[in-house]
Amino acid sequence: MTIDLLSIENFLCDLATQKVGPIIKSKSGTQKVYDMKTGSRKVDIVTEIDKQVEKLIWDTLKKEYPTFKFVGEESYVKGVTKITDEPTFIVDPIDGTTNFVHDFPFSCTSMGLTINKEPAVGVIYNPHLDLLVSASKGNGVRVNREPFDHTSKISSMGPLILNKSVIALQPGSAREGKNFKTKMRTYENLLSVDGGFVHGFRNLGSSAMTLAYNAIGYLDCYWDGGCYSWDVCAGWCILNETGGRIVGANRGEWNIGVDNRTYLAVRGCTDSEQQTKYIEDFWNCVEGTLKYD
Repeated sequence: MTIDLLSIENFLCDLATQKVGPIIKSKSGTQKVYDMKTGSRKVDIVTEIDKQVEKLIWDTLKKEYPTFKFVGEESYVKGVTKITDEPTFIVDPIDGTTNFVHDFPFSCTSMGLTINKEPAVGVIYNPHLDLLVSASKGNGVRVNREPFDHTSKISSMGPLILNKSVIALQPGSAREGKNFKTKMRTYENLLSVDGGFVHGFRNLGSSAMTLAYNAIGYLDCYWDGGCYSWDVCAGWCILNETGGRIVGANRGEWNIGVDNRTYLAVRGCTDSEQQTKYIEDFWNCVEGTLKYD
């Protein structure tokens, strides 16, 4: 079966901009009632709008692509939901729900497609900024449907060197335990004058937006643990198309799957050896091991 990836990308772009985006924009900051879906000691927020938007996306995709599988954040069942080799839409209806609740303009919809468990299409749309970033395997990247010249952007950013970079870090929803301590120690190592001494770090509160910014050259890397496939699938495809690379958050994890739960995403550069050295230098700052069930 031949799958027209560019056609799917265009379909997802239309869905994101015409149906999903307007809901996110109009409902942002209006949800005063919400659930903590992972317990009272975490801050992983879910609203009724998340669930409604996921149903809208799934119903639309099922009608257009009835044989494809679907994995969504709100319908995910731990230990039951699996990503297979079959074409599978992996969707986060509203990424950055905490931003959404607080009307901070960095919530978006993130829709990806995997084939043989590898990201093949990615669409991320932030309606607050009217920013659409999309890609499909072998077809490059588009920003607001216009081709993105990643080669020129990479050249303008200069060498990829840890102590000359701006990186993305997010503490996540779990604020206790070994993983939280590993994150905090690693943050200190990255910022310290005696450690990575990076120029600075940013937290956008949305993995999808972070990966989109990583791909189009606003960030040098993004390190995180606790994410799920729907947080990274679309952005992974986009990053791949700009020469970027995703490995595991922990030292030595060179080859990982989309559902790995820990990630280090690094932008493209003109020298693959420089990219490899950057990853190794970053890993040298990681103190401890991130591990998630």
